[in-house]
Amino acid sequence: MILGWAGNGGWPMMGFGYGLGILGLIFMIAVMFLPVIIFVYFIVWLFDNKHRGNNRHHFRSFSDEEHIDILKKRYAKGEITKEQYEDMKKTLKNE
Repeated sequence: MILGWAGNGGWPMMGFGYGLGILGLIFMIAVMFLPVIIFVYFIVWLFDNKHRGNNRHHFRSFSDEEHIDILKKRYAKGEITKEQYEDMKKTLKNE
């Protein structure tokens, strides 16, 4: 018997007729990369603040009163002039 050949006269283990062909290759690659994908997903989940209550990805709609309150705070801080305040307030009231 030649070393590496099957005892029944067949092909060697890695030869033709054995294994799953291309499906086996795809499965093998998937099994190899699955732990890496899970690890990367875990790291991203760990450093993502979404699960800690910081909803930076979710935008909420403000009511008109909240818009006016924000505008008043900006005017009080001196970020905008009185003319800008009045113009923005009028714009918000018309919407």
